[in-house]
Amino acid sequence: MKDKIHSESAPLSKLKRPVSVRHSIRLWVGLLIYAAVIILISQQLWDYMHEHPVVLRALIGGSIAALATAIGTTPVLFSQTLSQRTQDTLYGFGAGVMLAACAFSLIIPGLDAVKSMGVMGGGPWVASGIIGASMLIGAGALMLLDHVLPHEHFIKGREGPADAGRLRRTWLFVFAIILHNIPEGLSIGVAYGVPGEVSGNALAVGIAIQDIPEGLVVAVALLAAGYNRWFAVLIGVLSGLIEPIAAVIGAIAVVGSANLLPWGLGFAAGAMLFVVSHEIIPESHRKGHERWATSGLIIGFVLMMMLDTALG
Repeated sequence: MKDKIHSESAPLSKLKRPVSVRHSIRLWVGLLIYAAVIILISQQLWDYMHEHPVVLRALIGGSIAALATAIGTTPVLFSQTLSQRTQDTLYGFGAGVMLAACAFSLIIPGLDAVKSMGVMGGGPWVASGIIGASMLIGAGALMLLDHVLPHEHFIKGREGPADAGRLRRTWLFVFAIILHNIPEGLSIGVAYGVPGEVSGNALAVGIAIQDIPEGLVVAVALLAAGYNRWFAVLIGVLSGLIEPIAAVIGAIAVVGSANLLPWGLGFAAGAMLFVVSHEIIPESHRKGHERWATSGLIIGFVLMMMLDTALG
C-alpha cells in the first residue's frame, strides 16, 4: 500500500518542479528587463544632464537636501527623547525657512525674470499678475493632491478619500511626507533655472538646513506611532528621496522653455506656501506651544534671508 502511494505521489512532485522552474525563469527575465529599462533611462537622463548642466545642478541640490533629511533621522537610533515643545519649535523653524525661501528665492527672482524677459512689456502689473497666477496654480495643485491622496498627519489624523482606512497607516504617513517634500524639491529645481546659480544654491542650502530637524521630527513621530527605530529611520530616509526627483522635474520644465521660468518659480512658491499654511503651522500650534513655534519660525525666516542675501 505504501509503495502504491509513493508511486502515485512521485509524478506529482515531478510536475511541481517544472512549474517552479518556469516561475523562477519568468521572475529573472522580468527582473532583467526591469534592470535594462532602468539602465536605459538612467543613461538617457545622464546624457541629458550633461547637455543641460542646470538639471545636473538641480539633482545635486535635491540630493543634498535628501542627505540632510537622512542625517536628521540618525539620532533616533540612539535616543527617542524629543519633547513635544522641541518638535513644535522645529516645525516652526522649518516653516520660517520655507516662507523666506518663497519670498527671497522664488517670488522675487520670478518677478525679476518677468521684467528681464520683457513678457507683455514686463511692467510691474504684468510681473505681479504672472507670479500671482502661477502661485495660485501651484497652491491649487497641492490642494488637489491633498484632497485626492490619502494621507495621515502625525497629530491631525487621516485626510483624503473616505476609503483611506484600507491602507496601512505606514503608507498614509509616507504619502503625507511626500506631499510635504514635493514643493521643496520642485523649488530647488526651478530655482537653478535662474541665471547665475545663486538662487538655486541659496535655496538648496536653506532647504537642507531645515531638512535636518525635519528628518528628526519625522523619525520621532514614526517611533511614537509604534514603529521600531530602524524602520522609523528607514522611512525618514526614504521620504527625502522625492526631493531630488522633484528637483530634476522642476529643472527639466524650466530648461525646456525659458518662458516657463517665472511660472515655475511662482508655482513652486504657491505649492510651498500651501504646505506651510496647511500642514506645518497647524501641526506646530496644536499642543499649546505657539510661542516656541513662532520663535522657531522667526529664527528660520531670518536665517534663510541671511543665507539668500549672503550667497547673492
